[in-house]
Amino acid sequence: MVEVNSRVNAAWSKWRSLTGVLCDRKIPEHLKSKIYRAVVRPVAMYGAECWPATKEAESRLSVMETKMLRWTAGVTRLDRIRNDAIRQKFGVALIADKMRETRL
Repeated sequence: MVEVNSRVNAAWSKWRSLTGVLCDRKIPEHLKSKIYRAVVRPVAMYGAECWPATKEAESRLSVMETKMLRWTAGVTRLDRIRNDAIRQKFGVALIADKMRETRL
């Protein structure tokens, strides 16, 4: 779990360095999605094939990704928009599914 926490912290650090681009409302969502998938997600997933397959690790990564996508979309929980809708809007698959793919 220590490795997962360090990866989550590294991903947040990378995301924070890109907030000028990712949270800018003038930049199209498809471009934000490409930046997220090319820069932030690989930082979070680095070494995932070696981690133990626990629900806790999947949950921690999923929560991180959902928070990042909500911030990027400019949406809060008060807007009552489902996570699946935001994920579909950005064309991003579940990070838990990506973890399973890397293990195969």
